[in-house]
Amino acid sequence: MSGHTPVLDTRALNRATLARQLLLDRADLPVADAVAHLGGMQAQEPQEPFVGLWSRLRAFEPTALSDQLTGRHLVRTHLMRRTVHLVSAADVLAWRARHDTMLRQKVLGTYRGELRDVDLDQLAAAGREVMADGEPRSMGELARAVAGRWPGPGPRALGEMLVAALIPMAQLPPRGLWRTKAGVRYLPLYRWLGREIDPPSPHASDPVGQALVRRYLAAFGPAASADLRVWCGLAGLPAAVAAVREELVAFRDERGRELLDLPDAPRPDPGTPAPVRFLPAFDNAVLGYHDRGRIIDDAHRGLSVTGARVVLVDGRVAATWSVEADTVTVTPLRRLSRADRTAVAEEGRALASFLSDQDSDRVRVAASPED
Repeated sequence: MSGHTPVLDTRALNRATLARQLLLDRADLPVADAVAHLGGMQAQEPQEPFVGLWSRLRAFEPTALSDQLTGRHLVRTHLMRRTVHLVSAADVLAWRARHDTMLRQKVLGTYRGELRDVDLDQLAAAGREVMADGEPRSMGELARAVAGRWPGPGPRALGEMLVAALIPMAQLPPRGLWRTKAGVRYLPLYRWLGREIDPPSPHASDPVGQALVRRYLAAFGPAASADLRVWCGLAGLPAAVAAVREELVAFRDERGRELLDLPDAPRPDPGTPAPVRFLPAFDNAVLGYHDRGRIIDDAHRGLSVTGARVVLVDGRVAATWSVEADTVTVTPLRRLSRADRTAVAEEGRALASFLSDQDSDRVRVAASPED
């Protein structure tokens, strides 16, 4: 790489990330378009995507997301990193086969001993036979239906392998609907969406992998190949990156890592003001990178994997937040200026109003650690 490769400092990367993640300015986008732009939203906690979209979209109505789920335009399914994601129907159909091997490997990584003597192709066939009647089932119900043939592993191992890896499944509403608590029930994607997932590409050029590279950079770039791998969980994308490399522009970060990006994607001036934003648990704006230093300090990195909800101040994780009895409580991770505390409280009141469906001033900003 040429010594003239431009260097992007942490603040420049932060502002690019905020712009791509729709966190610099709330966007005027339909819900389905926003989810597609983001390449899906991590959603194992069913209500969290509502806050993620509220922070990203102007005049977001939570019923719009519920309607997209019941209308089968958006789907809850195991995909990137074997975690439950909210993705567009078009994306899950196009991407699911590309994730098959990774999903199997990750479930086996947890249950390898228990599944050692199980022929996975036979298990998949047995699971499909059970689901052929078109009746939604919980993971436990499906596992118990096949357990007679494999009594050794136990229902948890059989069930997770079936619903998270072997059979492309949708988690059905009412789970994931606004203010709805519901157990997880599954139906094969082909039944829920009315068509089979796209088969694995027979072409060595891997068009699906190339599409994933482009889509990732559109929502997360500039980024390194290691960041892409962490986002999707796929190890086999170097060839796809190489195939699209001539389309891309290259940068370096302050540590010398090569970063790739789409040439016309937004890279705002590092001095661009960044508003306070409240992020839900497990938001991909934080989790979607190997090097998360562009948005969260190393000292607080653990928060991103423990399910803490975080507050961005000047574009960086500066506090956590929680809700109890309709009160939003913000706990700073560092000293906040008077102006920052005012901005956090203002955005917190807006969030409290959104969550309670009425005007609310029930926000508490706790003392900063240094106070």
